[in-house]
Amino acid sequence: MLKIYPLIACAGIATAAVATTAIGLIDPVPYPDPLNLTISEYAALSGGGVTQFAMASLGIASFALVAGLRAVKAPVGVAAERLMLVWSAALLVLAIVPAVTSGPFADLSAQLHRYVSIAAFVAMPAAGALMVARFSEDERWRAVARPVEWLALAGGFGLLAITYVALPGDGVLIGLVERVLLGTEIALVGVLAVRLARLTWVRSAARASRAALG
Repeated sequence: MLKIYPLIACAGIATAAVATTAIGLIDPVPYPDPLNLTISEYAALSGGGVTQFAMASLGIASFALVAGLRAVKAPVGVAAERLMLVWSAALLVLAIVPAVTSGPFADLSAQLHRYVSIAAFVAMPAAGALMVARFSEDERWRAVARPVEWLALAGGFGLLAITYVALPGDGVLIGLVERVLLGTEIALVGVLAVRLARLTWVRSAARASRAALG
């Protein structure tokens, strides 16, 4: 069972990355500059499709990552683990709840997507920041401590940028900032998933070697 967690995590992240790249090709939006649309706005205007699929894949992969980290007793910490669960759940909510631009539920949908997106964007950089010190002290995870630190820091700067763009910046290029921030957070999840997969493979190889010698 342990092997399947990193497999699901890596496959889900890769699928989300491919689907995100396809956004705008499969679901084109007849607007001059999609970089001024938030991800939720884009999903609403394009009918969801690839955007929701990417969010669902990433959410499932993130849940599998949390389960895998717990299974190998990674030095994540309770607070960071809960923040990663918030990130995972937020992605699934964004994928399941349709974003709409018209009708009686348009305002409710917009508010829900706004606050859930904020929770997702904040949770992962905060989780990464909390994990850095613990990873630095653990021999198995020390190799990814620095990349996690850099990506968490980049995520923090991304949060500052999106706050500025959303408030005094009047939303200019908010779509670009959101996508860069999301890409940073996907990279952070990817680093953890790849390290989990490597440790799982090494652990499984060691067990097989011991079984062969025994």
